[in-house]
Amino acid sequence: MQRYFVEPHSFSENELTIVGDDVHHIVNVMRAREGEEIIVSDGAGRSARAKLVYLSAKEVRAEVMEMLQEERELPIRITIGQGLPKGEKLEWILQKGTELGAYSFFPFSSERTIVKLDAKKEAKKLERWRKIVKEAAEQSHRTVLPELLSPVSFREILQAGQSYTHCAIAYEKEGSTTIHQVLEEMTVDDSLLVLVGPEGGFSPEEVAQAESKGFLTVSLGPRILRTETASQYVLACASYQFERKASSLRKG
Repeated sequence: MQRYFVEPHSFSENELTIVGDDVHHIVNVMRAREGEEIIVSDGAGRSARAKLVYLSAKEVRAEVMEMLQEERELPIRITIGQGLPKGEKLEWILQKGTELGAYSFFPFSSERTIVKLDAKKEAKKLERWRKIVKEAAEQSHRTVLPELLSPVSFREILQAGQSYTHCAIAYEKEGSTTIHQVLEEMTVDDSLLVLVGPEGGFSPEEVAQAESKGFLTVSLGPRILRTETASQYVLACASYQFERKASSLRKG
Protein backbone atom coordinates (compact mmCIF):
# COMPACT_ATOMS: atom_id res chain seq x y z
CA MET A 1 0.00 0.00 0.00
CA GLN A 2 1.51 3.33 -1.09
CA ARG A 3 2.24 5.95 1.59
CA TYR A 4 2.04 9.73 1.19
CA PHE A 5 2.51 12.81 3.34
CA VAL A 6 0.09 15.73 3.37
CA GLU A 7 0.23 19.13 5.03
CA PRO A 8 -1.15 18.96 8.59
CA HIS A 9 -3.94 21.39 7.71
CA SER A 10 -5.08 18.99 4.95
CA PHE A 11 -5.26 16.03 7.33
CA SER A 12 -8.48 15.18 9.14
CA GLU A 13 -10.15 12.07 10.46
CA ASN A 14 -12.79 12.23 7.74
CA GLU A 15 -11.35 13.26 4.37
CA LEU A 16 -7.87 14.04 3.10
CA THR A 17 -6.71 16.16 0.19
CA ILE A 18 -3.43 15.52 -1.62
CA VAL A 19 -1.87 18.12 -3.93
CA GLY A 20 1.51 18.72 -5.56
CA ASP A 21 3.88 16.13 -7.00
CA ASP A 22 2.12 13.25 -5.24
CA VAL A 23 -0.94 13.79 -7.43
CA HIS A 24 1.14 12.99 -10.52
CA HIS A 25 2.56 9.92 -8.78
CA ILE A 26 -0.86 8.60 -7.75
CA VAL A 27 -2.67 9.37 -11.01
CA ASN A 28 -0.01 8.86 -13.68
CA VAL A 29 2.68 6.64 -12.18
CA MET A 30 0.62 4.31 -9.99
CA ARG A 31 -2.46 4.71 -12.24
CA ALA A 32 -4.64 4.49 -9.15
CA ARG A 33 -8.42 4.33 -9.39
CA GLU A 34 -11.27 5.33 -7.11
CA GLY A 35 -11.81 2.72 -4.42
CA GLU A 36 -8.13 1.86 -4.00
CA GLU A 37 -6.53 2.41 -0.60
CA ILE A 38 -3.41 4.31 0.48
CA ILE A 39 -1.71 5.29 3.75
CA VAL A 40 -1.55 9.03 4.47
CA SER A 41 0.41 10.78 7.22
CA ASP A 42 0.45 14.39 8.36
CA GLY A 43 4.21 14.25 8.97
CA ALA A 44 3.73 14.95 12.67
CA GLY A 45 2.88 11.45 13.90
CA ARG A 46 -0.70 10.85 12.71
CA SER A 47 -1.44 8.40 9.92
CA ALA A 48 -4.53 6.82 8.41
CA ARG A 49 -5.68 4.19 5.94
CA ALA A 50 -7.76 5.98 3.32
CA LYS A 51 -9.82 5.12 0.23
CA LEU A 52 -9.46 7.20 -2.92
CA VAL A 53 -12.74 8.89 -3.80
CA TYR A 54 -11.72 11.58 -6.32
CA LEU A 55 -8.77 11.91 -8.70
CA SER A 56 -7.91 14.77 -11.04
CA ALA A 57 -4.81 16.34 -12.54
CA LYS A 58 -4.62 18.86 -9.68
CA GLU A 59 -5.73 17.03 -6.54
CA VAL A 60 -6.65 13.69 -5.04
CA ARG A 61 -9.19 13.26 -2.27
CA ALA A 62 -9.49 10.24 -0.02
CA GLU A 63 -11.95 9.12 2.63
CA VAL A 64 -10.40 8.04 5.94
CA MET A 65 -11.24 4.42 6.68
CA GLU A 66 -9.14 3.91 9.81
CA MET A 67 -6.79 5.93 11.98
CA LEU A 68 -3.61 3.94 12.51
CA GLN A 69 -1.54 3.49 15.64
CA GLU A 70 1.98 3.08 14.32
CA GLU A 71 5.17 2.99 16.39
CA ARG A 72 7.77 4.04 13.84
CA GLU A 73 9.70 6.82 15.55
CA LEU A 74 12.62 6.94 17.93
CA PRO A 75 11.45 8.02 21.42
CA ILE A 76 14.10 10.77 21.46
CA ARG A 77 14.49 13.54 18.87
CA ILE A 78 17.89 13.44 17.20
CA THR A 79 19.04 16.29 14.99
CA ILE A 80 22.05 15.60 12.79
CA GLY A 81 24.18 18.73 12.50
CA GLN A 82 26.13 17.87 9.36
CA GLY A 83 29.19 19.74 8.14
CA LEU A 84 28.60 20.19 4.41
CA PRO A 85 30.43 17.37 2.59
CA LYS A 86 31.64 17.20 -1.00
CA GLY A 87 29.69 15.85 -3.96
CA GLU A 88 26.45 14.00 -3.37
CA LYS A 89 27.34 12.70 0.08
CA LEU A 90 24.74 14.89 1.79
CA GLU A 91 21.98 13.30 -0.29
CA TRP A 92 23.06 9.88 0.95
CA ILE A 93 23.24 11.14 4.56
CA LEU A 94 19.72 12.57 4.32
CA GLN A 95 18.27 9.44 2.76
CA LYS A 96 19.83 6.92 5.12
CA GLY A 97 19.48 9.16 8.16
CA THR A 98 15.76 9.43 7.48
CA GLU A 99 15.48 5.67 7.20
CA LEU A 100 17.25 5.29 10.55
CA GLY A 101 14.97 7.70 12.39
CA ALA A 102 16.57 11.18 12.41
CA TYR A 103 14.14 13.85 13.59
CA SER A 104 15.79 16.67 11.64
CA PHE A 105 18.92 17.67 9.74
CA PHE A 106 20.93 20.88 10.24
CA PRO A 107 23.69 21.45 7.63
CA PHE A 108 26.45 23.92 8.48
CA SER A 109 29.73 25.33 7.18
CA SER A 110 32.88 25.16 9.29
CA GLU A 111 36.58 25.91 9.03
CA ARG A 112 37.40 22.81 7.00
CA THR A 113 34.31 22.81 4.81
CA ILE A 114 35.32 22.67 1.15
CA VAL A 115 31.85 23.08 -0.35
CA LYS A 116 30.63 26.66 -0.71
CA LEU A 117 26.90 26.96 -1.34
CA ASP A 118 25.89 29.53 -3.92
CA ALA A 119 23.14 31.63 -2.33
CA LYS A 120 21.33 31.77 -5.69
CA LYS A 121 21.27 27.98 -5.93
CA GLU A 122 20.57 27.24 -2.26
CA ALA A 123 16.78 27.29 -2.62
CA LYS A 124 16.92 24.75 -5.44
CA LYS A 125 19.32 22.56 -3.47
CA LEU A 126 17.04 22.65 -0.42
CA GLU A 127 14.05 21.72 -2.55
CA ARG A 128 15.89 18.68 -3.91
CA TRP A 129 17.18 17.66 -0.48
CA ARG A 130 13.71 17.94 1.07
CA LYS A 131 12.31 15.76 -1.70
CA ILE A 132 14.93 13.12 -0.90
CA VAL A 133 13.94 13.23 2.78
CA LYS A 134 10.24 12.95 1.94
CA GLU A 135 10.72 9.98 -0.39
CA ALA A 136 12.93 8.21 2.16
CA ALA A 137 10.33 8.84 4.89
CA GLU A 138 7.60 7.34 2.70
CA GLN A 139 9.74 4.36 1.77
CA SER A 140 10.63 3.60 5.40
CA HIS A 141 7.04 4.15 6.62
CA ARG A 142 7.88 7.07 8.89
CA THR A 143 4.99 8.91 10.52
CA VAL A 144 7.12 12.00 11.20
CA LEU A 145 8.60 13.85 8.24
CA PRO A 146 12.12 14.98 9.25
CA GLU A 147 12.78 18.69 8.96
CA LEU A 148 15.68 19.94 6.85
CA LEU A 149 16.88 23.27 8.19
CA SER A 150 18.66 25.84 6.05
CA PRO A 151 22.48 25.72 6.18
CA VAL A 152 24.11 28.01 8.75
CA SER A 153 27.59 28.90 9.99
CA PHE A 154 29.39 26.99 12.73
CA ARG A 155 28.83 29.86 15.15
CA GLU A 156 25.10 29.85 14.40
CA ILE A 157 24.67 26.13 14.94
CA LEU A 158 26.47 26.38 18.28
CA GLN A 159 24.02 29.08 19.27
CA ALA A 160 21.11 26.89 18.16
CA GLY A 161 22.30 24.20 20.57
CA GLN A 162 20.65 26.07 23.43
CA SER A 163 17.24 24.77 22.33
CA TYR A 164 18.22 21.09 22.80
CA THR A 165 18.36 19.10 26.03
CA HIS A 166 21.66 17.49 24.99
CA CYS A 167 24.41 18.61 22.59
CA ALA A 168 27.45 16.72 21.35
CA ILE A 169 30.27 17.17 18.85
CA ALA A 170 31.94 14.13 17.30
CA TYR A 171 35.67 14.45 17.94
CA GLU A 172 38.20 11.71 18.53
CA LYS A 173 40.41 12.45 21.50
CA GLU A 174 41.57 10.52 24.52
CA GLY A 175 39.05 10.59 27.33
CA SER A 176 36.07 11.61 25.18
CA THR A 177 32.62 10.65 26.38
CA THR A 178 31.12 7.92 24.20
CA ILE A 179 27.87 8.44 22.35
CA HIS A 180 26.50 5.49 24.33
CA GLN A 181 27.06 7.37 27.58
CA VAL A 182 25.16 10.36 26.23
CA LEU A 183 22.25 8.20 25.14
CA GLU A 184 22.12 6.46 28.52
CA GLU A 185 21.46 9.82 30.16
CA MET A 186 18.53 10.60 27.87
CA THR A 187 14.87 9.86 28.45
CA VAL A 188 11.76 9.83 26.24
CA ASP A 189 11.11 13.16 24.46
CA ASP A 190 14.63 14.50 25.11
CA SER A 191 16.37 16.13 22.15
CA LEU A 192 19.95 15.66 20.97
CA LEU A 193 21.95 17.77 18.53
CA VAL A 194 25.02 15.91 17.24
CA LEU A 195 27.59 17.81 15.18
CA VAL A 196 29.49 15.81 12.56
CA GLY A 197 32.35 17.55 10.78
CA PRO A 198 33.02 17.61 7.02
CA GLU A 199 35.73 15.43 5.46
CA GLY A 200 38.51 17.24 7.33
CA GLY A 201 36.76 17.11 10.69
CA PHE A 202 36.85 19.94 13.21
CA SER A 203 39.77 22.12 14.19
CA PRO A 204 40.85 22.15 17.86
CA GLU A 205 39.64 25.76 18.03
CA GLU A 206 36.16 24.78 16.88
CA VAL A 207 35.98 22.00 19.42
CA ALA A 208 36.97 24.44 22.15
CA GLN A 209 34.23 26.83 21.00
CA ALA A 210 31.68 24.02 21.09
CA GLU A 211 32.73 22.94 24.58
CA SER A 212 32.41 26.53 25.80
CA LYS A 213 28.77 26.41 24.62
CA GLY A 214 28.04 23.24 26.56
CA PHE A 215 28.66 20.64 23.83
CA LEU A 216 30.18 17.34 24.93
CA THR A 217 32.98 15.92 22.79
CA VAL A 218 31.96 12.36 21.98
CA SER A 219 33.67 9.33 20.53
CA LEU A 220 31.90 7.25 17.91
CA GLY A 221 33.76 4.05 18.65
CA PRO A 222 37.35 2.86 18.23
CA ARG A 223 37.42 3.27 14.44
CA ILE A 224 37.68 6.49 12.44
CA LEU A 225 34.46 6.97 10.46
CA ARG A 226 33.85 8.88 7.25
CA THR A 227 31.62 11.93 7.52
CA GLU A 228 28.80 10.13 5.73
CA THR A 229 29.02 7.17 8.13
CA ALA A 230 29.22 8.99 11.46
CA SER A 231 25.62 10.13 11.69
CA GLN A 232 24.37 6.68 10.74
CA TYR A 233 26.38 5.23 13.61
CA VAL A 234 24.75 7.65 16.06
CA LEU A 235 21.25 6.78 14.85
CA ALA A 236 21.92 3.04 14.90
CA CYS A 237 23.18 3.33 18.50
CA ALA A 238 20.04 5.25 19.47
CA SER A 239 17.83 2.66 17.82
CA TYR A 240 19.52 -0.13 19.76
CA GLN A 241 19.52 1.83 23.03
CA PHE A 242 15.84 2.78 23.00
CA GLU A 243 13.94 0.45 20.69
CA ARG A 244 15.52 -2.67 22.21
CA LYS A 245 14.27 -1.53 25.62
CA ALA A 246 10.79 -0.77 24.25
CA SER A 247 10.64 -4.19 22.61
CA SER A 248 11.64 -5.90 25.87
CA LEU A 249 8.97 -3.99 27.79
CA ARG A 250 6.27 -4.97 25.28
CA LYS A 251 7.28 -8.63 25.49
CA GLY A 252 7.33 -8.43 29.28
